[in-house]
Amino acid sequence: MGVTKHKLLTDRIIADVESEVLPPGTRMPTHRDLAHDLKLSVQTVSISYKEAERRGYLRGEVGRGTFVRDRVTERAERFMLDREPGQTADLSIIRAVYTEAHERASRQTMMRLGEGDNSAFMRPCRPIAGLDRHRTAAQAWLRRLGVEADRDRILITNGAAHGLFLAVASIVHPGDLVLTENLTDHGIIGLASVLGFTLRGLPTDEQGILPEAFETACAAGGVKALVLIPTLGNPTSHVAGAQRRQAIAAIAARYGIFVVEDEVYKPMLEEPMPSITQLLPDLGFFVTSFTKSVMTGLRVGYLVVPPTHGIRVASILRVTSWSATNLPAEIASLWIEDGTAEALLQIQRQEARARQAIVARTLGPHIASTYPLSHCAWLKVPPHWTEEGLVRALSQRHIAVTPSDPFVAGEAGGGGIRICLGGRLSHTALAETLTSLRLTFEQLPPVFDAQLIA
Repeated sequence: MGVTKHKLLTDRIIADVESEVLPPGTRMPTHRDLAHDLKLSVQTVSISYKEAERRGYLRGEVGRGTFVRDRVTERAERFMLDREPGQTADLSIIRAVYTEAHERASRQTMMRLGEGDNSAFMRPCRPIAGLDRHRTAAQAWLRRLGVEADRDRILITNGAAHGLFLAVASIVHPGDLVLTENLTDHGIIGLASVLGFTLRGLPTDEQGILPEAFETACAAGGVKALVLIPTLGNPTSHVAGAQRRQAIAAIAARYGIFVVEDEVYKPMLEEPMPSITQLLPDLGFFVTSFTKSVMTGLRVGYLVVPPTHGIRVASILRVTSWSATNLPAEIASLWIEDGTAEALLQIQRQEARARQAIVARTLGPHIASTYPLSHCAWLKVPPHWTEEGLVRALSQRHIAVTPSDPFVAGEAGGGGIRICLGGRLSHTALAETLTSLRLTFEQLPPVFDAQLIA
């Protein structure tokens, strides 16, 4: 009673799509035909079709009709919506995928916390390094990443960027020389400006920094630290193998070089991989978080420090934020203990593989480097385009990407474009966006572009 006819019809359409009575690609009856069959008004059918389109179950094609969309997850209309016409498809920021499972986990945890006694983590403002319970949970999570660390070597941080700052600030002074990949995350490039150290990029291959280049730089003298991303390095998605990690650790040990291991993406790996920090207990810092592998908004990080640096790093933590925020750390701890973190991580892996498959099908020849479990891909700039012109042309098609400039710490090389695949774009919207991107790549640039083909 009180339920409108168009809502009843909308609910029936959605139910039939979700149960695959109406499989993806099915052509729906015309508004007039369905109205006649169901003895409804054409207006009622039109309203129902529009609502089902808005919620991501149907798509209308001018001149062809209305079709059932491909589904990504159950109830995807709330969390994986295709973008509306004219909206920008933002492929410029690396984000974890967000699905119904993530929303459900958040809501259930908030309800659980709302019904319990939260004083144990809401009242304290010490210890600065993090509550013992949170650091114990961190030990379990770090262990699966190949790091065994006593609790007093672990600090809870507000995400990986915070952990990276604490690690670098504890060992580097203005003017010191720090090494990194020639293309690297812009976070360390920004830190060089903030902390005043000299950052030098080293040549890389598909596994990251070349050991011989690292050794040459160390032998020349003056190197204080190496900051690197061994797993799914941003922006090229390189993954260092076990031997590469061991070689880097051996060189650092030989020259007494600190290594800051930014492993925010390491949880995505399915096979065990040694930790450089584990191989360098007196010189290694290990940084990870949940933002890229479990849920973007869960800004909790874990920083493992050498035994001699616990007090120093804690003092910098106190100066910058007193301590990490206990509420997100409590959620992370609960999710580690009850298996939610692992379940959401599995979703990220599944989605990464599915989205990378779309990239491979759509952009194959244009891919410079990527990895099946990465949330991004590095693309080659076609020879007839300039990087700036290509980014501008994509922007005019409402596609946001990131050029190479923010990542350059060494020789710029041939440049490139990074596209990010996470967030809430559905598979259908991602495929459509990448198709538009490919068509732009294959076009000749406008005559007023700075560097035209010869």
